[in-house]
Amino acid sequence: MNQPSLLALDFDGVLCNGLREYFQTAMQAYKEIWPVKEDLDEYTESFYRLRPVVEHGWEMPLIIRALVLGKSEQEILDDWMAIVETLLEQENIMPSLITQELDRTRDRQINDELSIWLSLQEFYPGVIKKMQHIQERGLPVYIISTKEGRFIGKLLEIAEISLPDGHIIGKEIKQSKTQTLLDLVNSKGIAPKEIWFVEDRLETLQSILKEKKLQGIGLFLARWGYNLDKSKEDAQKDPSINLLSLEQFQAPFKEWPSKDVGFSQTSD
Repeated sequence: MNQPSLLALDFDGVLCNGLREYFQTAMQAYKEIWPVKEDLDEYTESFYRLRPVVEHGWEMPLIIRALVLGKSEQEILDDWMAIVETLLEQENIMPSLITQELDRTRDRQINDELSIWLSLQEFYPGVIKKMQHIQERGLPVYIISTKEGRFIGKLLEIAEISLPDGHIIGKEIKQSKTQTLLDLVNSKGIAPKEIWFVEDRLETLQSILKEKKLQGIGLFLARWGYNLDKSKEDAQKDPSINLLSLEQFQAPFKEWPSKDVGFSQTSD
């Protein structure tokens, strides 16, 4: 049977659905950066629909800012990166400042209202059971995320999932997911084709495909995550990216789609 020698997973949008937490944290951080008294809850549903445009967490309060300033959802979907650049310049703010405010907000919630913070996010059905099964089989699992690693660790701890030191690689590493996968190839001494990576952002997978040293890596787009219909359609057409359903994720590896996936001969 076929399976990878190492499984790499994004966190948000693959293992954890944190949309409610995202909005609450982004809204609280927004109010610290742009003090307002009015209720921002009216932007909740728009924020949920627009979450797929976000690459880095610090962009989330900017989605709210764009909506407050009158940008339509379609404008944001069509030209998000240009809007981000304009907002950063127009508001005279650095991504690092937004990041600090988001992290302070999360730390405050964890320290003061842990039960509420936990209730705002949940693991997708079946993913914890799959993680447990993988660990029982002794297959190395790495989390590669743009979320702060300590927040990921806290959520996994509550779910009774314990990963070895160094297996949660968050935004504190300050490098691309492509570079992180290259580091794993080099440090573990394994071929790219022995690694499978599940991610919910198509652009991230497309960036990985540009790295020749990662040729043959198994790439999967999590269709249950934060992505748009167009992203799913584009992934379906790409000969090197596999569109993965939540049901397939929970199934044995031999049942995963294998459009252009490198396989190692090991049991699932």
